[in-house]
Amino acid sequence: MSERQLYRIPKRVLTTVLALAAVGSLTRCTGPDADQLSSGPVEIRIPSDWRFADAQPPVSARNGVVSSTDEYASQAGLDILQAGGNAVDAAIATHFALAVVNPSAGNIGGGGFMIVRMADGTKLALNFREKAPLAAYQDMFLDEHGNVTGSALTGARAPGVPGSVMGMWQAHRRFGSLPWEDLLQPAIGLADGHVLEERLASSLSGAGESLREFTSTAEIFLPGGKVPQLGEVFRQTDLAATLRRVAAEGPDDFYRGKTADLILAEMKRGDGLITREDLQIYTAEWVEPVVIDYRGYKIISMAPPSSGGATMGEIAHILEGHDLRALGFHTPEMIHLYTEAAKLAYADRNTYLGDPKFVTMPLTRMTSTEYAAERRAMIDITRATPSSEINPGMGEPPIESPETTHYSVVDGEGNAVSVTTTIRSGFGSRLTVTGAGFLLNETQGDFATKPGFPNSQGLVTGFNNAVGPERRPLSSMTPTIVEDPSGRLFFVTGSPGGGTIINTVFQTISNLVDFDMNIVEAVNAPRIHHQHLPDELRYEQGGLDAETITALRALGHNLVERTSQGDVQAIMAMPDGSYQAWSDLRRGGRALGY
Repeated sequence: MSERQLYRIPKRVLTTVLALAAVGSLTRCTGPDADQLSSGPVEIRIPSDWRFADAQPPVSARNGVVSSTDEYASQAGLDILQAGGNAVDAAIATHFALAVVNPSAGNIGGGGFMIVRMADGTKLALNFREKAPLAAYQDMFLDEHGNVTGSALTGARAPGVPGSVMGMWQAHRRFGSLPWEDLLQPAIGLADGHVLEERLASSLSGAGESLREFTSTAEIFLPGGKVPQLGEVFRQTDLAATLRRVAAEGPDDFYRGKTADLILAEMKRGDGLITREDLQIYTAEWVEPVVIDYRGYKIISMAPPSSGGATMGEIAHILEGHDLRALGFHTPEMIHLYTEAAKLAYADRNTYLGDPKFVTMPLTRMTSTEYAAERRAMIDITRATPSSEINPGMGEPPIESPETTHYSVVDGEGNAVSVTTTIRSGFGSRLTVTGAGFLLNETQGDFATKPGFPNSQGLVTGFNNAVGPERRPLSSMTPTIVEDPSGRLFFVTGSPGGGTIINTVFQTISNLVDFDMNIVEAVNAPRIHHQHLPDELRYEQGGLDAETITALRALGHNLVERTSQGDVQAIMAMPDGSYQAWSDLRRGGRALGY
C-alpha cells in the first residue's frame, strides 16, 4: 500500500476486477437498490506523491463568495457584492473583468452559458452561445478535395457572432439590482492599466509567435514587439474605450453602434462573413435547464446546444445503478465502470446533440433512467468494450484544446450563478478587432466542419452539428448548480477543458456525493477522461498508481497520461448557512469571499 494514500479505511474489502474476471463470477453489471447502497467510511485511493494532495483550508465566507480563474476578476465580483449587488451583478462584473485579465478565454468576443438559481427557487439557463453568420454553409471550411481548411480556426472567417455582451445584458435585465454601468467599472479600471500577474504573463508568453499573425493582435498583446513581463503595468486602451461605450449604451453599441462598425470593418479587411444584419438580429435566450436526479440530489445544468447536461445525465443515471462508494475512489473497479459509462454517453452526445432550433434530439430518452438501464446492461465487468463496438466508423481524433474559462458566484441571500464562457481555443481566432481591443472567437470550429470526422478539439459529431446559418455549435461547456435532497443550495461548479468538461464537472460532484470528500479534496482529486473517440482512457500525470494502471490495462483499457485536466471553480453551501469555496490549483485561480 506504499504507492497510494488512504484517507479513510474502506468499509469492506472488495476483490479486484481481475479476480472477478478470473473466476467468471460476473460478466454484466447490475445495480444495487437504493437501500443497498453502502454507508460509513470510504476508501480514497490517491498516489502518495499526487501533486495536489496537500490538505488546505477552503475559503470560508457568509455574505458572498466568487471563484474564478483570476484574482483580479474574483475581486471585481466581490467588490460588487460588498457594494450591495446580488450574485448576478457580481457575475456580470466578473465576466467583463475576465475579458481584460484572461483574454485567451474570457472575452467579450465570444459567448457561453449561464445557470441561475435564485433564492426564491427560480432556476433558469441563459444561452449566449455564438451564432454562425447568415452566410455560413455546410461545406464552407472544406477545400476542393473535401479536407478541412484552417479558416475555421484563425482569421475573419472563423468567428461566430459574439454573444457575451448580449448575454450579460439579458442577465442584468432579468435579475440585476445595481446599475449596469456600475458593473463594468472594475473591468474599465483594469483595462486602463493593471499590474501583470502570473496567469496572464504566462498565457501571453505561451502564445508566443501565434500572437504576431495579425497586426491588430500583436500591437495590443506584444507592445513594442515584446511579451509583457510579470509585474509590468499592462494597458489596453482600445478595450477600455469599448467597455466605456458598452457601459453607457449597453448592447446597442456592440451590435449597432461604434463597436459594431469596428467589427464590420475587421470583417471587410479579412473577407469575413459577419454582417450588420448578423449583429442586429443576434439574441441571447433564456431556456429551461436540464435537471438530473442523482442519489437524491438535483443537478441543474445546461441544455443544448450545450451537450453538458444531457451527457452528464446519462453518465449519472448509468452509474446510479452501482454502489461507487463501496468500490472506493479510483479503484480499478470504479474507474472501469466510470469509463464505460462515459464511452456510452459520449457516443450518444456525438451522434444526437446539436442546436435545438434546427435539429430534433431524443433528450427525454437520453436522460431517462430507463435508457440508462439499457446502456448499463451493455457494460462488461471483465473487459473494456472497444469504442468501435459502441459506434463504429467515426475516425480517430486528436487531443482537444483546454481553453475556456468558468466562474461561480453565490451571495448572502443564497442566489447562485454558474457561468462558462469561451472564445474556443487559446486567444480564439487570434484576430483582434482593430480599434476595439478584443479578440474574436473561433467558435465555428466547434461545428462538425466535416460530419463524422474530428474537429480541432478531438470531438466527433455528425450532421446534427453541421455548419449552417444562425446555428449555434454544440459545446461541452457545463455550468452546473446542485441542490441537496431537501432542495437547498448545495454546490456551484464548472470548468474549462474542451471535451473533458463534462467528465470533470460530474467527477467533482460525485466526489462529494459518493465519496464524502470536502470541497478541497473534491476539486484537488485526480481526474480521468474518456470521450468515446479516440478510444483512450486519459488520466492526469501522477494521478493513478502503478497497481491501478496495470489492472486497467489488463481489462483492455488504452491508458494515456496527460498533464492536467480542467480548472474547477467551486462553491459549497454549508449547513450553518456559510459558504466554502475553492479555486482549482491546476491553473492558479482564486476564490474570494467576505
